[in-house]
Order: sequence, then structure tokens, then C-alpha cells
Amino acid sequence: MEQKTNPIHIAMFPWLAFGHFNPFIRLSNNLSKDTTIKISFISTPANITRISSTLSSTVQIIPIKFPHVNGLPHGVESTAEMTLHQAELLKKAVDNMKPQIETLLTHLHPHIIFHDFCHQWLPSIATPLNIKTFFFSVVNPTFLAYTVVPSRLVSSQNTPTLEDLKNPPPGFPKTCAAALSAYEARDLLYIFKNFGGPSAYERAVSTMKNSSAILLKTCMEMEAPYIDFFKAQYGKPVLLAGPVVPQPPTGALDQRWADWLDQFPEKSVIYCAFGSESFLEDDQIRELVLGLEMAGLPFLVVLNFPYGEDKVARLKAALPEGFEERVKDRAVVHTGWVPQQHIMAHVSVGCFVSHAGMSSVAEALVSDCPLVLLPQKVDQFLNSKLVSGDMKAAVEVKRDEETGYFGKEDLCTAVKAVTEWVEEEPWKTVRENHRKWRDFLRDADVHENYFKGFVREMKGMVYGDDGMQA
Repeated sequence: MEQKTNPIHIAMFPWLAFGHFNPFIRLSNNLSKDTTIKISFISTPANITRISSTLSSTVQIIPIKFPHVNGLPHGVESTAEMTLHQAELLKKAVDNMKPQIETLLTHLHPHIIFHDFCHQWLPSIATPLNIKTFFFSVVNPTFLAYTVVPSRLVSSQNTPTLEDLKNPPPGFPKTCAAALSAYEARDLLYIFKNFGGPSAYERAVSTMKNSSAILLKTCMEMEAPYIDFFKAQYGKPVLLAGPVVPQPPTGALDQRWADWLDQFPEKSVIYCAFGSESFLEDDQIRELVLGLEMAGLPFLVVLNFPYGEDKVARLKAALPEGFEERVKDRAVVHTGWVPQQHIMAHVSVGCFVSHAGMSSVAEALVSDCPLVLLPQKVDQFLNSKLVSGDMKAAVEVKRDEETGYFGKEDLCTAVKAVTEWVEEEPWKTVRENHRKWRDFLRDADVHENYFKGFVREMKGMVYGDDGMQA
């Protein structure tokens, strides 16, 4: 028995958002280390310009034309530079890519194409070409199992109500994610809305139903009940890539941030950030910074605003009167990009207040930085329930169950629970669990075993049960 000598050719085709590009890039780079695998990465010119330097030199980059859609500015080809309305038009542009993707696949003819949630038309053109389609989820199975499964719609209705979404679908496991508050469920309604084309729910369910297999970037140790439920819902191969965590940062922290952080004692600084596409309203920004001020520790807050807004003006208008003068010696409020991993690795940083995006959560879990979670939208609410509830490795800020409003006292209480080393339960358990999950996620053997298992199963689907030939 010997392995097939011809490499497996895999095409990658992610949705046009940087939160989706990054997992596809990491997967591409990891797979390209295997000399029996060839990777082709498909995207549009403007996006390729921004991501090409992050792809392995062995990955073949294939540009495709971005179709013109009325309402989308010329040269804007990702959600990073769009309003929410324009992001819906972007889905129409992706749908219009179908003819050129069909032509490309006919000539490229990869063994497998990894694709995203909005490519519901892709299996119909790949399957007749004997190309296997793998749906690669960039969100956790906790969210998928609660929201994007066939049993979520149990009647002929096409849109669930707010009350429907406060409760899990039939058969959902009895876990900390088994119910949502009104403000959390209200945010999920967006997934089921129709904007002149299939809803995000319809796209995702159709895509997963018709794909050859589904790949999840997680592990049984973290999400077993949700994985099992999800598998039962779709009844097809579900592969696990393992717990995806970032590589340690390379190089040195920018001098600006190093000089500021070096002023403060070990584990004394609160770092607070909400990613590039999660935004707080002005009244909640005020409660956030006042709560951090109440905690009495130095802090660095990074806030961003929707595309097209004057970020500096918005930030100035949102901050409370007199706040900047009061905290000028121990706080910075910044808008724009910062080197997050380097900042969390700095010896003076002792707490991370996060929006519960899983990339940020993973960066915190592999660090020595205790987590306070303040989720803002969609999958972040389920991520927070997983990490603070099931894993008991973080503290979530208490909020009004109807509106989602939090006050400065709520934020301050959560921060003090992880910065003052409170010995009462459940705070003591949170610290112990953070250390446990940190050690697990840092274990190279865990990652290697999961990834090898995924590659073996993937090759088995191409070559036969064991990926070998006689």
C-alpha cells in the first residue's frame, strides 16, 4: 500500500470579509505544509492585494473578477469598507460570480473546494464535475447548533419570532447556551431576514445540506454536546480541525505602546477592545469607560465605529465630560488598529475586556490574561455562554435582559472579579479553569493530533477510506 503520488488539489473560496479570510488563510497555510496537498486561493483583486502577503508562498492565488452591482462603490470588495446595506449587496455580487466560478472549476478541477456560508449555489456546479464541496465554518458549532440547523424552523413559517429564538431548537442539549435573553435573540432575527435574496439562514442551511462534508474549527473537549447535535441535524461527515489558536506574536511591541505599558506594575492594566466590526452606542461607551475608571486601575480602551463615520469626532462626542482630564495619567482611549497579541503578552496587562469574538477569545485563553466578556452581536452571545458558562473560564458582564443595557457598576464588578483575585466562588473557579484551558490550548500534541485526523479523513474522502491506494 502506498499513498497516491499526485497531490490533492484544494481550492479555497471564502466570503468577502476579513473575519472569514483569516480562518481560510490559516487553514491554507497549515495544509500547504503537507507536500501531498496543493492549495489554490480564490478571491477578488482588491482583497488579494491585502491578503497575499499572509499566504504561504506555496499557495497559488487565483483572482476572479468582481461583478458590478449598483450601490457598491468601485474597488470596494469586502465588508470592511461597507455599510450593512452594502454588505447585503455584496452577497448579490457573490451570487453573480457563479458563471465564472463554474468556468474556473471546469479548468482548475480541484479534488475539493472549501467554501463559505453564502455560496449555496456552489455544490450544484461542483458536484457534476466530481469536485467535493466542504463547508468550512468560521463560527463555532455552539452558534451553528443553536441557530443554523434545519430544526430551527419546525413549521411552514419562514421567519422565527423573537420568542422562538429565545429558546433552542428541538433536541438541543441542556447546557448554558440553552436559552437566550430578549436582546440576544433580537439580534439573531437579522439572520432570517430577506433582503431581496435568500436570507443568511437559508444560504447557510442550503450550503451545508448540499455539501459533501462540513469542517469545524473546534474540538470535542470544548464543544462536544453542540458538535453531536449538529452532526445529527445534518447527517453527513463533520470533520474537526481542532482548537484553532493563534501563533505567538513575533517581533517587538510598537514603542508607543511599550513605553506607555512599561509605566505600570505587573498585571495592573485593563485592556479593552471590541474588534474591527463590533460597535458600541455612545451611551454604552460612556458606561464602559466610567466603569473602567471606577475599577481604579490603568486601562487601554480601543473603540471603533461603523465605516464612513468620522471616528475621531464620534469618540470625542461619546466620552463623558471631564473624563479625559481625570484619567490622563493612567488611561488611553484609542480608535484604530492595535497589536492586540503583543499588548496582551505585556507583563503589565492583567485583564482583557472583550466582545467575545472567538479569535480574540482564543488569544486571551492562551495568554495569562483573565477574560471579561461583553458580547455585542450574533455569534458572540453564544461564544460568551460557551466560555463563561460551559467552560467557566471567563466572567460575563451582567446586563438588562430586555435591552442589553449595562451600567458602569456592572462593568466594574466584572472587572474586579478577575483583577482583585476574589477567593469566593465562582471567581476562584474561573481563574483555575482559565489556567486549565490555557494549558490544554497550548498543548502542541492536541493540535497535531486533531489536524492529522482531519487531513486523514479528508484524504479518505478523496482516495478511499484510508487515503491509500493498492
